Amino acid sequence: MLRKLRKRMESERGFTLIELLVVILIIGILAAIALPAFLGQRAKGQDGEAKSNARNMVSQVESCYSQKQAYDDCDTATDLGTTGLTIGTGDGAVSVTGTGQGYSIIGQSRSGNDFTIAKDATSGATSRSCTSTGAGNGGCNGGNW
Repeated sequence: MLRKLRKRMESERGFTLIELLVVILIIGILAAIALPAFLGQRAKGQDGEAKSNARNMVSQVESCYSQKQAYDDCDTATDLGTTGLTIGTGDGAVSVTGTGQGYSIIGQSRSGNDFTIAKDATSGATSRSCTSTGAGNGGCNGGNW
């Protein structure tokens, strides 16, 4: 029994240095391919959050407008009450500018893109646009979303 164990230990060998280097090289190549794809998905997720925040703010502003009948009375955190959104400027925040019968809402993404929903004061038509100021365009393709 002892002889079998000793024989098995002597016959087992480890990996050579070349084999280990090849494995490390393959892992490095796979990481180099996956990292940019991961970063792109992260930016898209951050942009999705900003879009959602802008759409949620539209609901809050319209709700405030139904009570006050003027959008310029619905553009501060005090006017809107508890929204659950970060109101202001900066990454991850939403800003509102009311102009009588219209408004402009900008959702700022942590990736650097800005997503705007604007309601025209004269026609009442809503439009969406975006500006890509970050490293990648994320969820902002050609100025539309």
